Amino acid sequence: MRHRLSGRKLGRNSGHRRAMYRNLVTDLLGYEKITTTEAKAREVHGMAERVITLGKKGGLHARRQALSFILDAKTVDKVFDNLASRYAERSGGYTRIIKLGSRLGDGAAMVRLELVE
Repeated sequence: MRHRLSGRKLGRNSGHRRAMYRNLVTDLLGYEKITTTEAKAREVHGMAERVITLGKKGGLHARRQALSFILDAKTVDKVFDNLASRYAERSGGYTRIIKLGSRLGDGAAMVRLELVE
């Protein structure tokens, strides 16, 4: 029984899963859109929104919290300088998931995860 268990394992151990999430969030915030599977996108979009909210808070503590999750310091600078001002009036919902269809190799549902304008 899996009562009250949240999150997806995605066939990986916990360290590999956390590293994959960090890579996906870093790429999403750096490139502003990524193409991935639907399961990965649904796990990652909440994490990306949390980092953008940290950017909106500003301050040294929030920047250090973002640096502890994001792998690239330039991406953190982008979040705190550009993205925070872009989403200043928005109180959430910074990402969008667009379905693309099935992947040819294994039939996995593919989506584009992108930041809204």
